[in-house]
Amino acid sequence: MDPIITKRNELLAQKVIKGLASRNMTGYYAATKEEALQIALGLIDEGNSVTMGGAMSAHEIGLVDAVKEGPYNFIDRDAWEDKRAAMLAAYDADVFLASVNAMTDDGVLVNIDGNANRVSAIAQGPKKVIFIVGMNKVCGSDVDSAIKRARNVAAPTNAQRFGLSTPCTKTGACANCKSPDTICCQFLITRYSRHAGRIHVILVNDNLGF
Repeated sequence: MDPIITKRNELLAQKVIKGLASRNMTGYYAATKEEALQIALGLIDEGNSVTMGGAMSAHEIGLVDAVKEGPYNFIDRDAWEDKRAAMLAAYDADVFLASVNAMTDDGVLVNIDGNANRVSAIAQGPKKVIFIVGMNKVCGSDVDSAIKRARNVAAPTNAQRFGLSTPCTKTGACANCKSPDTICCQFLITRYSRHAGRIHVILVNDNLGF
């Protein structure tokens, strides 16, 4: 990555980490995807049950493969015949892997979901939530900017990835639709964590996910 952008990301990440700390969440900065992977694995104990909510960013840094191949109990919903049972098992997991659709530079996390299994597990259930977040997802200090990114960047791209028939897959922008295929069903804004040590956000000096 360009050294000027890297310097900007380093400085911005420090602001984000301070904002997270003020919200009882823990932030980290990784200069590379490899460093992010090592930070994430350092937060997962041997034997932990681990699951996830379809976070592309976790795949991109190699975390999902590392957990599948490592000394952990990975709850792979894609391998379960009963998908609902796999989703319910997530609520009792030791670790939930996720990313954000957007976040503010003072530490507010914004996520949109279709089935709600991801946002509900982020809000309550798993003992620890580890977010892998590319610096491309950090917006300004106002939550509205983060919501706009989530709706106009993340949601249309994910709808295209899933092959859904929504207005945004045709225009590339949110139409505030009520399509049966919409993935903008639940909005979760995480502005504070009551439980110290539960939410960990690893900021990565890279463009990750959507």
